[in-house]
Amino acid sequence: MQIVEENLRGNEREIKLIPENLDDLWHLKFIIEKGDVVFATTKRASQSSDKLRSDKEMVTVRLGIEVEKVEFHKFANRLRISGKIVAGIDESGYHTLNVTVGKEISIIKKWKDEQLERLRRAVEDSSRPEIVMLTIEEGYAVAGALRQWGVEEIFEERMGYGKGMGDSRREFFGEVAAKLESVDFKYLVIAGPGFAKNDFHDFLKEKHPEMAKKAVVVDTSSVGARGFIEILKRRVVDKIIGEIRLAEEAEYIDKLLEGIAKGEKVAYGVEEVKKAHSYRAIEILLIADEFLLGERERWDVDSLMKEVEDSGGKVVIMSTEFEPGKRLMSLGGIAALLRFPIS
Repeated sequence: MQIVEENLRGNEREIKLIPENLDDLWHLKFIIEKGDVVFATTKRASQSSDKLRSDKEMVTVRLGIEVEKVEFHKFANRLRISGKIVAGIDESGYHTLNVTVGKEISIIKKWKDEQLERLRRAVEDSSRPEIVMLTIEEGYAVAGALRQWGVEEIFEERMGYGKGMGDSRREFFGEVAAKLESVDFKYLVIAGPGFAKNDFHDFLKEKHPEMAKKAVVVDTSSVGARGFIEILKRRVVDKIIGEIRLAEEAEYIDKLLEGIAKGEKVAYGVEEVKKAHSYRAIEILLIADEFLLGERERWDVDSLMKEVEDSGGKVVIMSTEFEPGKRLMSLGGIAALLRFPIS
């Protein structure tokens, strides 16, 4: 997320920003609320003095609308914001703004602390790579960070060794892993032409299991720049985010169901989760996105999420478009994996 400008308007604040990826659009879905005023450029039919003309030219205008409905269309890569027109060429009627990646919008509202914090996190996340691609072969590795504008090479590691020098090979893997540890990323693609990529992944499972959970292994015929291009052409990046997230979410749901069956260290439903939070027992808070949208108007669920994070817990919001989120919704839409039992 890029913040372009901030202005105070009485007790309200106007923030002009540009979403830079789908995650930013998703954040905005939970920031923009009913009653906020949003400005953006859009297409409107021009008014003609010739009332007999049936064709109307579409012109680009800047409109402000008072928000009534916000919808996130992940597969269409856009956020739809609908409401009453309050500023622009015609201050009447209703309109829907389609917000896409790279499109500037301005939000005027009484900002809650947790919304400003969410915005700050989105800005920080945009400065770090979501995906790092490591291309590796025997004794040589090149890593690149996927940016909005392309792939930025972030390090290169070489080591020469002969046959049977297993310690040198593991030392090489250790050097590569150490450099990866110095990079803050969400997902890792390990690629290359031979067995080194698989062996390195096994090394991560042994020495750096948390990093290994973020990784997928794919075949490429080259390393370096050509290897990066192969990864992108095969649309591996498009697939891994969803696959890794779904795998993580499925694991959380399995742990939740196992805990329910055993009566151990879990809570589900609003009252149980609130009780667990009162003991600061929540390690991982699971929330279905549809539950979140519905409950925000009933109680301050955002504060609960923030307090869980402040107390060292993790908040995972699950999409009800996929099976783990649907299963969570069937359990009431909110649940928690606990640090210790509370009953």
